[in-house]
Amino acid sequence: MSDENTQNVNGGRSFEERVFARLDSIDARLQSLENQAERRALETKPIWERALQEIMETRRELSKRLDRIEAIAHETRADFAGCRRPYREA
Repeated sequence: MSDENTQNVNGGRSFEERVFARLDSIDARLQSLENQAERRALETKPIWERALQEIMETRRELSKRLDRIEAIAHETRADFAGCRRPYREA
């Protein structure tokens, strides 16, 4: 066997050149994936901001409703206490 066939298969490049070319290719693909991930993160940011705003609005609304329910419960308790007094005195 001759060394000429081996050189033709490798494209005439040294081992180091082939490794560096592969690393450059991998680096370019990784950079492309990072750019896609960053772009997608920016695309979904408004969705999450809107969702967070709706969650906060729902929390405020539920808090107001709970305050109203508590007020009604206190009124009912006071009315009930007022109704029981005359029966105890009798």
